[in-house]
Amino acid sequence: MSSTRSSKSTSRLSALGAAALALFLVSSDAVPFAGLVSPPRFELRAKPGEVLHQVLDIGNDASIPDEFAISTADWLLNAKGGVEFEEALQPGSCRPWVRIERHKVSMQPRGVRKFRFEVHVPEGAPAQECRFAIMVEKAAPTAPQVSAGNIQFPLEGRIGVIVYVAVGEVAPRLELRGVGLREFNGQLTPAATFHNSGKSHGRPEGVLEGRDASGKSYEFVVSPFPILPGETRAVALWPQEGPDKKMPKLVYPVRLHGTIEWDGGKQEIDSTLAGAPQVKAGSS
Repeated sequence: MSSTRSSKSTSRLSALGAAALALFLVSSDAVPFAGLVSPPRFELRAKPGEVLHQVLDIGNDASIPDEFAISTADWLLNAKGGVEFEEALQPGSCRPWVRIERHKVSMQPRGVRKFRFEVHVPEGAPAQECRFAIMVEKAAPTAPQVSAGNIQFPLEGRIGVIVYVAVGEVAPRLELRGVGLREFNGQLTPAATFHNSGKSHGRPEGVLEGRDASGKSYEFVVSPFPILPGETRAVALWPQEGPDKKMPKLVYPVRLHGTIEWDGGKQEIDSTLAGAPQVKAGSS
């Protein structure tokens, strides 16, 4: 397998809905692209000296052949909850451990193929969480083409598959810092703020029961947004959508109760939200 490459580039996207979907970026230098990748992320464990062998599926959703470029990148979550990718090797990066099958793959129309990558954890590696991304993008720009009477309009951008590797005995250690209102997508939303003092990311999850001042009851779904080691971050408590698929308009104050859980812990919630504006989401 070939080793990873490094080049200067940074891309961003909102990560609020990235838990179950491949990360799709739109950048100013992007080229027409109609790629699909599965799964959207890997959460792996390894011991020092171990080699992990993994496979992802890459698809071409266009009706014409194409060629995709594959690389790796470092990434972080910014204060607004967006993912920032950096192709230049960052300090402390574990990307030198990564081997990918090849840097370019030819794709048939509507085709899907397997793509292999490996993580070679060094002997004596300290307990840590290794994080990187497998990037999939179009190998070279081409103009939209006509096929069977239909003009192809592939999206511009690239896909980043997030990979976590927990090396040794590492775990998240989440601490609830408070429940209140935070701004998500320009709208004040119930949220829980956590600090992670552990050595790996944590994902809070659960469903809380709530009742607003009008007497209506709602279920509030805890966003499984990753909280990285050392971060303090707010995660949304989304009120269940109504039959019209619109977010319900809450009448404050709203009382919430129930349990938020994560790997290695849980926290009982019994809070009343007065509805006063507070700071924006994602402060750290």
